[in-house]
Amino acid sequence: MSQSVQTIREALSYGLLSFPITDFDGSGQFCPDTYRERVESFVQNGVTAIFVAGGTGEFFSLSVDEYRQVVQIAVDTVAGRIPVFSSAGQSIPLAREYCRVAEAAGVDGILLMPPYLTECPGDGLYEYARQIISSTSLQVVYYNRGNGVMGTQALVALAEECPNLVGLKDGVGNIAALNDTIKTIGDRLVYIGGVPTAEIFAEAYLAIGVSTYSSAVFNFMPEMALSFYRALREGDQETVGAIIRNFFIPFCRLRDKKSGYAVSLIKAGAELTGRPAGSVRAPLVDPSSEHKSMLADLIRANS
Repeated sequence: MSQSVQTIREALSYGLLSFPITDFDGSGQFCPDTYRERVESFVQNGVTAIFVAGGTGEFFSLSVDEYRQVVQIAVDTVAGRIPVFSSAGQSIPLAREYCRVAEAAGVDGILLMPPYLTECPGDGLYEYARQIISSTSLQVVYYNRGNGVMGTQALVALAEECPNLVGLKDGVGNIAALNDTIKTIGDRLVYIGGVPTAEIFAEAYLAIGVSTYSSAVFNFMPEMALSFYRALREGDQETVGAIIRNFFIPFCRLRDKKSGYAVSLIKAGAELTGRPAGSVRAPLVDPSSEHKSMLADLIRANS
């Protein structure tokens, strides 16, 4: 049974969120058995909502049939214990198809990804989002990132037009612009931190009322990710500062060495900690042996 809107809002507001990587085998094919185990581990480790086939899950590299398998496995495995979100995006017709697949599987909500064009005008973005959101009965979180960034007034109009728009995920990190949006729209929406390695922005997010974020490193260091989140919410600045200095700053420096490492390093980290999910798909590339060794050293130093 689908979660209530209130349950979804609470899950998105008051707990740690995460996006499991998608399991591929040695030939690059989706591997359902290990993916099922991965989803179960996320629930067991205490996330309050799970986002499958997301950016970290390589949504844009999945076929529709693979997407169908991913979301159905996630729904069946979670079995109503926490809300399950999946992604939609690319063209409007294709995004609507993803929404239909998600609805049929019993998903609770959609993360609406940026569209496929390199540059989009603001009024076109609004219409893109409006047409997709209005086509589904599911609750939708809009991902404000990349070529899909909408300003405050467009988001105000979207929230008024689409009652099932439940949240905004920030993928930009412009705190001034996000603060404008939050103070203008208020609690009509739930606000989620969503820049790559969102923990590096967590203190700034919290200061303007964004109480949660999506953690990619939860894929390979769940205990540390949860410890950081608890310390942040409890005001334990010493612990927050130590984890940022010792792990997240050097991790972000490593991540920035190559485009796409925000996903590739997560899969490498999963392999290094005994949770392998195969290689990333092109156009992403796996980390070099040197960078993978650096990641292994970082994990050991913080475990």
